[in-house]
Amino acid sequence: VQLQASGGGLVQAGGSLRLACAASRRTFSNNAVGWFRRAPGKERDFVATISWNGGSTSYSDSVKGRFTISRDRAKSTVYLQMNNLKPEDTAVYYCAASRWSSIGSYQDDYIYWGQGTQVTVSS
Repeated sequence: VQLQASGGGLVQAGGSLRLACAASRRTFSNNAVGWFRRAPGKERDFVATISWNGGSTSYSDSVKGRFTISRDRAKSTVYLQMNNLKPEDTAVYYCAASRWSSIGSYQDDYIYWGQGTQVTVSS
């Protein structure tokens, strides 16, 4: 089982990026999916999550109102649209599939992880 995260890069503060997380249909079809990030020297933190059918979403306070998570079930892909990026958003971003169909921020519930994609926001 593999998750492939892509879309990271270097962007100026105030800019936008869209991350994508692709997986096999079997991985995604009934699972909630989350995005997490690890900033330099810090622990990996929750960013956003979306339920199996896209009906529910949740965000960390630090990204609420700026990031939007969505999914295209036909393409087995989950997206993270990141707007108004700030230097503190600089991190390696990981997508992960939960053991559950409903949303949650508890990392131990996420059993399949992608390799991460680097996002760097310059000031």
